[in-house]
Amino acid sequence: MTLLQPSRSHPQHGVSLVVVLLLLVIVSMLGVASMQIATMGERGARNDRDQQLAWQSAEAALVDAEIDLAGPNSAAVSRTAAVAANPNIPDSGCLTSTAWQGFCNPVTTGTTKPTWLAVDFTDTTNSAPSVAMGTFTGRVFANAGDVLGTGIQPSLLPRYVIEDVTTAAGGGGGMVGSGYQSSGGAGTKAAKDKLYRVTAMGFGPRSDIQAVLQTIYRN
Repeated sequence: MTLLQPSRSHPQHGVSLVVVLLLLVIVSMLGVASMQIATMGERGARNDRDQQLAWQSAEAALVDAEIDLAGPNSAAVSRTAAVAANPNIPDSGCLTSTAWQGFCNPVTTGTTKPTWLAVDFTDTTNSAPSVAMGTFTGRVFANAGDVLGTGIQPSLLPRYVIEDVTTAAGGGGGMVGSGYQSSGGAGTKAAKDKLYRVTAMGFGPRSDIQAVLQTIYRN
């Protein structure tokens, strides 16, 4: 009679457990990295949206300034006719009075940079050196007002300043005069027109998200 010998069991070294744990760590790291990449993508898309909102706001203010200067402007508060007749330009800096608010000299006494760089566009008081869009045109632009972070609307109305650079030469940020000879026939007199530098600032959902557009406008 043959007796069966009991089989010897192989000792467990825990290799499978170590492998599974390593795979779990790798998968977890990949998951965390994917979450970080997704978060960065979302932040990038949000920043791009906010910046685009600010650019659109600044563009709207730029168009508003051109309407303010040359019309057509049928608003009750329009100053377009007065601008065409005889605009009031200060000797330095910007005017803050109701009628001529936002009109500036390209030079501000005591500074070496053009006036538009010295203007605080976030100043929304009645005596601000810049003009809020719609002030002299009646045009509207949806915004969150002075309450920051309301939805995805601009936090503030876009604003602009108008610098008369008609005779500026070297002092107004390198601008040259706009005097020219009219191209009429014999006997036509030399004519001068107005050359304005318009600077507009738009805002994103927060007032620190800003976009600036600038144009030279001959009136």
